[in-house]
Amino acid sequence: MKKVQLGSSDLQVSEVCLGSMTWGEQNTQAEGHEQIDYALERGINFIDTAEMYSVPPSKETYGATETIIGNWIEANPSKRDDIVLASKIAGGGVPWVRGGGPINGPAVKQAIDDSLARLKTDYIDLYQLHWPNRLTPHFSKHWPGRVDPSKTNVEQERAAMLDTLKALGNAVKEGKVRHIGLSDDTPWGISEYLRLAEQHDLPKMVSIQNEFSLLHLKDWPYLIENCVFNDVAYLPWSPIAGGALSGKYANGAKPAGCRWTMVQRNGIFRDTTLTHEAIAAYQAVADANNLSLVQLSLAWVYQLCGVTSTIIGATSMEQLKEDIDAYDVALSNEVLEQISGVIKQFPQPF
Repeated sequence: MKKVQLGSSDLQVSEVCLGSMTWGEQNTQAEGHEQIDYALERGINFIDTAEMYSVPPSKETYGATETIIGNWIEANPSKRDDIVLASKIAGGGVPWVRGGGPINGPAVKQAIDDSLARLKTDYIDLYQLHWPNRLTPHFSKHWPGRVDPSKTNVEQERAAMLDTLKALGNAVKEGKVRHIGLSDDTPWGISEYLRLAEQHDLPKMVSIQNEFSLLHLKDWPYLIENCVFNDVAYLPWSPIAGGALSGKYANGAKPAGCRWTMVQRNGIFRDTTLTHEAIAAYQAVADANNLSLVQLSLAWVYQLCGVTSTIIGATSMEQLKEDIDAYDVALSNEVLEQISGVIKQFPQPF
């Protein structure tokens, strides 16, 4: 699998990243370790996690995924340098994580130390802010009127961002973190962090991971243009829309143990009438071209200009193999035109 530079960092990462948020809830430690071993065999060297995982998040499973990865590192110490390990500090609003407080300097220091202990490693290659302190148009808040930016105290926000960036800079100096990045942020968030880093001689954000799939295209083209021009890696998460683009929820089905059967922190916001109509249309394109819906959906994201590395996740080895196999699927211009036709029909189904 091809390796690419992670934004302006010196890290070389595979174009597919192994997501881990189900480990500790839907997957056991043994299954998580099996996924890591298989991913490495297939040429994936990039693993993404977060202190908040597993998902759906709960007080009981807080930190479980990092612990599972840490146990793998402890059992395979010679392989630590073979992986690029990414984790995240949780934003405010989760009561069992530092009392639900916002991201700031002290929170960053504590979160990094706690993650390093769970991960059983001396350093984290990419440390990310899971979501901003301010309200942003993510998790179905992108519709007009859901977020009012005029109500944000911008100077207060900037001060908190600078405090956070200084703490991240200290972690980089101490060798606990190699590079830093964002998650669930906006073009303004990217630009402001880059401006603060330049103004105060602090580390630059080298990446951002946001939700992106054939069902959720709001980052195209404006945020992705921002990333390309500023040398910030773009890392799509949920490229099959939380499993929806596998077709498993067609005709109202909700298989036992699947994501949509579980209580979600932000609700099952992807489950809409237009979502199901769009999925049926993409399924028809896949069927007409002898592809699975997963292959079609992932291959489209993998090959889109501006995408650096796509974060996949699976609850079974069968799913993981299909996800990785899709990396080798080449979509013809004819298929891409058919996909574009569906996009124009359903540009934002949820």
